[in-house]
Amino acid sequence: MKDEIAILMAAGLGSRMRPLTETVPKPLVKVCGKPMIETVLDALNKRGVSEIVIVTGYLGDQFESVREKYGNVRLVKNEYFETVNNISSIHAVTDLMRGRDLFICEADLYIDDPSVLEGEFDSCYFGKFVEGFSDDWVFERDEKGRITRVGKGGTDCYNMCGISYFKKDDATKIADAIDSAWEKEGYEDLFWDEVVDSILDNLSLTVHPIGTDDIIEIDTVDELKIVEEKIGRKNK
Repeated sequence: MKDEIAILMAAGLGSRMRPLTETVPKPLVKVCGKPMIETVLDALNKRGVSEIVIVTGYLGDQFESVREKYGNVRLVKNEYFETVNNISSIHAVTDLMRGRDLFICEADLYIDDPSVLEGEFDSCYFGKFVEGFSDDWVFERDEKGRITRVGKGGTDCYNMCGISYFKKDDATKIADAIDSAWEKEGYEDLFWDEVVDSILDNLSLTVHPIGTDDIIEIDTVDELKIVEEKIGRKNK
């Protein structure tokens, strides 16, 4: 086992995937019969991550079945998920982040091949390169490959795909910055990645490139159908 911790963000309402998410939290929506979050957990366990924390909110009690299935999983409730942006999910676990190598993962991802999280990483965001303009979250980099901006909108950039990894010193800096931002006016509207962007001069972050289908974000019922059809064709 690796002395690493993984934080899985699973508190959101998943409103874009209604009606499926009216009764089931989005990370527990099944892709080809398997809850999305379990594909992330399987990848983290294949790597040997020692502790996994799922930050819950909307329909959070339903994650008890996941906790029971995976012996190294614990649940932490985000009490502010309905009123504060996703900084609230990271703020709920900053006490667990300091001094440890750390994954921060969206829980509503589909990972087909769990080996995508294997290997040695420096502090990084996993990213997919997109040619042309993208209005998604992107990374701008300097000539050495160091991330100089994390934000929405960019041209010929790597796009965020929902997984990041931080060495323990950087994980501690991010935890401190999240707690500091929480005390300031306007924190309610912050994405946690905006806090990372605000302290990039104190971090050394790169992009870990991945393939288009290595980590799949599924936001709508239509996207779910497309992914399931694609996986079905692949497995024939």
